[in-house]
Amino acid sequence: MDIIKIKAVVFDCDGVMFDTAVANRKYYDEVLKCFDKPALNEEQFVNIHMMTVINAIDYLFPEMDDLSTVYDSLKNIGYKKFIKHMSMEKGLKELLIKLKDNGYIRGIATNRTNTMEKVLEDFDLEAYFEVVVTAATVKKPKPDPEQLLLIMERFELKPDEIFFIGDSDYDRQAAASAKVGFAAFRNPKLKADFNVDSMDEIARILLIN
Repeated sequence: MDIIKIKAVVFDCDGVMFDTAVANRKYYDEVLKCFDKPALNEEQFVNIHMMTVINAIDYLFPEMDDLSTVYDSLKNIGYKKFIKHMSMEKGLKELLIKLKDNGYIRGIATNRTNTMEKVLEDFDLEAYFEVVVTAATVKKPKPDPEQLLLIMERFELKPDEIFFIGDSDYDRQAAASAKVGFAAFRNPKLKADFNVDSMDEIARILLIN
């Protein structure tokens, strides 16, 4: 990976831009409680962390052929009240400002769907990104590379001009399929061009610290 060629830095949301563990666990536990199912166990939690809402519901309710009642409960519960339990990663805004000052395109590629806009609004991040691609934007969410390919197409970028930061195997697979540079965030088990633990480390890699 040639750092000099990078023109766009793209972030996953959950586990990179934000610590969403508490928010996501509370959300899905409330859904499960509506159907008298036990709270998430650790294996379930790790898996749903990577998934879209649709895939997570399919995974958590395999015994149900008709999931319409589950989706009705999702609408009633909503996610907005759980956003307050999300914690923005230290140094994120500072890194985003440095990226802009150094001419980088700033993007998001996330398997969130209709909640990303509200998250950006609540944390005053709307003006910090040039492109936001969610699972609702594409036909195939991560681990498919479509989100990254869409960003490449929109800005006429080559694979070696994108640096993607993610924390899950879905992110790793998407980066590998798109042939873009990949940094694993706080997940040393993931095979990556770089393994990082902070926003400052990303700045150092890009030589903008």
